[in-house]
Amino acid sequence: MRHRLEMQATRIEAVLQSHRISGYVSGGIILPRVVRFELVTSMGTRVRQVANLAEEIAMALGVRSARVYRNGGSIQVEVPRETPGEVRLLPLCRRLARIPPLTGVLGLDNDGVPLLIRLPSPDVVHIMIAGTSGSGKTALMRSLLLSLAMHNPQAQLQIVLLDPKGRGLMPLFHLPHLLVPPILDAHEAGDVLAWLVEEMERRDRECRDMPHIVVAVDELADLTEAGGGAVQVGIRRLAQRGREAGIHLIVATQKPVTAAVDTLAKANFPVRLVGAVTTPEEAKVATGLAGSGAEKLLGRGDFLLVTHGQTWRFQAAYVSRGEAERIVRALQDGIRPSRRWYLEEPAGDGNGRLLARARSLISGRQVS
Repeated sequence: MRHRLEMQATRIEAVLQSHRISGYVSGGIILPRVVRFELVTSMGTRVRQVANLAEEIAMALGVRSARVYRNGGSIQVEVPRETPGEVRLLPLCRRLARIPPLTGVLGLDNDGVPLLIRLPSPDVVHIMIAGTSGSGKTALMRSLLLSLAMHNPQAQLQIVLLDPKGRGLMPLFHLPHLLVPPILDAHEAGDVLAWLVEEMERRDRECRDMPHIVVAVDELADLTEAGGGAVQVGIRRLAQRGREAGIHLIVATQKPVTAAVDTLAKANFPVRLVGAVTTPEEAKVATGLAGSGAEKLLGRGDFLLVTHGQTWRFQAAYVSRGEAERIVRALQDGIRPSRRWYLEEPAGDGNGRLLARARSLISGRQVS
């Protein structure tokens, strides 16, 4: 592994030299899906000069793509690993001493640190997950919802599942936290959303926000097209006014360029979790930013967290269907999470070794 990393660092430096950019690789971090190299360049070097070399760097390293961006005072180059690892939800939860109330587990960020998201925060409230087929958006939604259910009792959290395809969220269909049975029909979804709007208005009048309600929608664009105005109005009103009533939307979409989704995203979803998309145009709509590089993400759980104009790349936590069903059965039986429960997780594929090396440094060498 070390020999390969040294070779990659040398080739990155050679690409810089060939374009008369003075710089060197000062270090790097090994992550489950990518290796991130840190570049030090001479004063006056423009970030765009280096970013424009992403294709040349990828070709020199023999990889599908490379992502080049600025992080603080340095330039980062991310390249995919030959043998990517997974971030498993249960072992990740085991690493956390305490998960605050109404806080979901997303995965590992680019420093190998667990990434959490607290729904009641004024900077969060609602979440949009976007990405093409194979990006891992539905798997991320399952893990996020399951982590919320694992660490919050029903008196504190209730969930509504809107799953028009009846597949993506199926492992969660028997969660004890469900406020109503899973909704599979688009027109029935309109009725449930109208009822939730009435509940929101009642809570507003009574100044109540408990228990918090999470409304999860798998494939928002399809649901709004099939359900028509009733679904669009319900989603929009909950997105606009749900915060004070303790109602949160977590929606996933494969079509971020759909007009209805685009309008909702711009106005009411301050947090977006964006997986691989097809084109730079889709990346711009999904993230709300130009040049985010979302079209170069690797899929299968490789995501960007976007909020307030800033982005963080992370590997989404994954839970298999069998694991999800086992957790749901335990929750049905009233069994709460514990260290022993997490330790029952079957042995993985070496992810622990990867995490242990997450802060390993690559020796830096200056090019004269």
